[in-house]
Amino acid sequence: MLIESRPALDPELAALVTAQQRELAEAGAGTGRIFEPHDDVEYLIGVVDGRAVACAAWQALEAGVAEMLRMYVRPAYRGRGLARQMIVAVEEEALAVGRPVIQLATDLHLPAAIALYQSSGYRQIPAFGDHAGDPGSVCFAKRLPALVQ
Repeated sequence: MLIESRPALDPELAALVTAQQRELAEAGAGTGRIFEPHDDVEYLIGVVDGRAVACAAWQALEAGVAEMLRMYVRPAYRGRGLARQMIVAVEEEALAVGRPVIQLATDLHLPAAIALYQSSGYRQIPAFGDHAGDPGSVCFAKRLPALVQ
C-alpha cells in the first residue's frame, strides 16, 4: 500500500470519510458530527492499485501529544494489515515532529477497532478533550519509542 499525505479538501479523502460516517451510523456508533476538514490536521490516504482504500489523520494536541483521527479502511480491504500500516504512518509522522504520545478515541460499539488499537500497543486512558463525558467513547494512548538517529 502506498501512503500519501493529502489536503483536507481532497475528494478521495471526502469519499472515504463519507463511507466511514455511513458505516458508523449503520453500526449505531459515532456522534453524528459532520466531518469538517481542518488545516491543522494531517490527512493520510492509503492507496492500493490506484484506489484510495484507507485513511487516517492526526492533529497536534498539547506539547508532545498528538491525536489520531479518522482511521478507516474500506470493508473489502480489511484483514490485510492496512489499518496497522496507517497507524504506523501516523505514529511515524507524529514522532518526527516531536509528539511521542498518541491519543485516540473510538466508539464502544466498535469492538474490532478497540481490539486493533489494543493489539497495536495502545492502552485505555480516561476520556480526554471533547470525548470527556461521552459515555459512548473509549480513549487510548501509546508512548512511542524515541527515534534512533
